[in-house]
Amino acid sequence: MNALHKEIGRLAGPSILANITVPLVGLADVAIAGHLDAGGAAALIGGIAVGSMLFDLLYWNFGFLRAGTAGLTAQAYGQSGARAPGSGPASQALGSILSRALRIALLSGVALIALQGLVVWAAFLVVDCSPEVRALATQYFRIRIWAAPATLSLFAFKGWFIGLQDTVRPMTADLLVNGVNVGASLLLALALGFPGIALGTVLAQWSGLAYCLAAARRRYPAPFRAVWHRPHAPGSGHDEQRFFRVSRDLFLRSVGMIAVYIGFTVISARYGDVMLAVSTILMKLLMFFSYFTDGFAYAGEALTGRFIGEGSREGVRATARGCFAWGLGVVALFLLVYGLGGVPVLRLMTSDPSVVAAGEPFLPWLLAMPVIGCPAFIWDGIFIGATATRDLRNSTLLCALGFFGVWFTGLWLSGSGMSPENALHLLLAAYFMHLLVRALYLTLRYPSACLR
Repeated sequence: MNALHKEIGRLAGPSILANITVPLVGLADVAIAGHLDAGGAAALIGGIAVGSMLFDLLYWNFGFLRAGTAGLTAQAYGQSGARAPGSGPASQALGSILSRALRIALLSGVALIALQGLVVWAAFLVVDCSPEVRALATQYFRIRIWAAPATLSLFAFKGWFIGLQDTVRPMTADLLVNGVNVGASLLLALALGFPGIALGTVLAQWSGLAYCLAAARRRYPAPFRAVWHRPHAPGSGHDEQRFFRVSRDLFLRSVGMIAVYIGFTVISARYGDVMLAVSTILMKLLMFFSYFTDGFAYAGEALTGRFIGEGSREGVRATARGCFAWGLGVVALFLLVYGLGGVPVLRLMTSDPSVVAAGEPFLPWLLAMPVIGCPAFIWDGIFIGATATRDLRNSTLLCALGFFGVWFTGLWLSGSGMSPENALHLLLAAYFMHLLVRALYLTLRYPSACLR
């Protein structure tokens, strides 16, 4: 067990370091927008929130490019019995997985650029926000969409590296992308104003893809060659079917997640720019915790997939126990962080006093995130590694029902007199219900789904 804990730490450490920078980028974008115009910060923050939401709507549909690639790669790695992929059948199998993912990523990215006008039009059929926020969000979207092929390809590379039990390469890629994103967005925003924030993201994504191509070629030359020169092999038809079955389930899982997270932003936008700004900041702070636990979820993906490939049930059990043990430590840390953070964090995020004052009553909700979120996020990693994608799909669709059930029930009970403040409290309660449903369902399904 001590050796396994070290392996979990080895895999999780780089992921956590990289993941810390992910919410910091989102926080930095919000903070840059929040300080461009102190008097009109709410509209600028709302523009970032709605613009980012549109990309969540698009990119979360392609979450299977990372998750599916990670689980399938880890199992292929475990079946090969090799700690370092070399030549031969193992390289062909690993190269085939990445090849499929990259083909889908590049074709989908080009399609998104071509259809950007339709996407914006359709999005604002359901998104209710002020004209100023809509104009800013549209401007942000039409610039950032040019990073789509690179962003989706990065999903595929990240999953592939994790499946190879390598979290250093994804960490380096994330640090590069996020560092360029913050620096370029700040500099370009100072020079160009609001559009510079989106331009910084475009530059960062393409920089990350260039790094991943170079790193894969240098670190894994044989599997990387197989990506581009892949002969037809016996059983490849079955592998294709399995890849697309896993991708289909994970796509539907993404639909459920999108329904919740987009629903959160769409509903909050109906209660004014200030409430939208508050909900955006709160969600960024809530998700900060998830990027720590995701490090152990990624370790769970890599190790669970490897042990299943090796045919070791006990290895899968030990991985789950180890990841949850580490997760409890993260829970304790964030209960302290969220308990002491409070108002200073709000003031760091924006200089608009109306947003700070409106956000203070909602700070206690932050304390629910570590307790309820930890099992939901770690189970995700275990189930992805096991490619138990049907259960992931079902859990997410059920949790979406839980989210909207709480929201519409509360709305019905309150009648027409709900204030914006009470609406946001109800919305946060619905959000935590979706996490609770997800965690309970996966806990019940774990023995039959992952210990097969």
